[in-house]
Amino acid sequence: MIRTAIITLSDKGFKGEREDLTGKVLREYIENHKEYKMEYYRLLPDDYNNIVRELEFLADNDMVDLVITNGGTGFSKRDVTPEATIIAMEREVPGVAEYMRMKSMEITPKGMLSRGVCGIRKNTVFLNLPGSPKGAMENLSFVIDTLIHGIEILKGEASECAEPMEEEKR
Repeated sequence: MIRTAIITLSDKGFKGEREDLTGKVLREYIENHKEYKMEYYRLLPDDYNNIVRELEFLADNDMVDLVITNGGTGFSKRDVTPEATIIAMEREVPGVAEYMRMKSMEITPKGMLSRGVCGIRKNTVFLNLPGSPKGAMENLSFVIDTLIHGIEILKGEASECAEPMEEEKR
């Protein structure tokens, strides 16, 4: 099972001025996915230092295998989730974020405006998703099954990424 955390970044949500609909749909999606287990949920304001501390805390204490953030990936001055994630991570996984943007642009040209990143700290993967329920769900659905293999490799539970060549199969 992939132990999963969901962190919603929203000033209004944190103040109780807006319901966290995105966190809710993401939690339901994870709870209904057989390979994943919800372990942790938190709603935080769009605060750079708090985001860095939360990501580092989860990874450094081996609390979860995957941290899914939502919100703070746009153009607003308070949207600092990617920058905070970059500081917290040790290694970037650019293909995941690039793929999510590419698939999003097949739905809407506004998909190119997402600044989300994906990276690794210790044995934990960080994945930034948009703040809207629709955008977050679409982006997660693009990568959730493939992430399983990457996380298994990271945790030492799988060793081969390559498919055998035809000659090797015989």
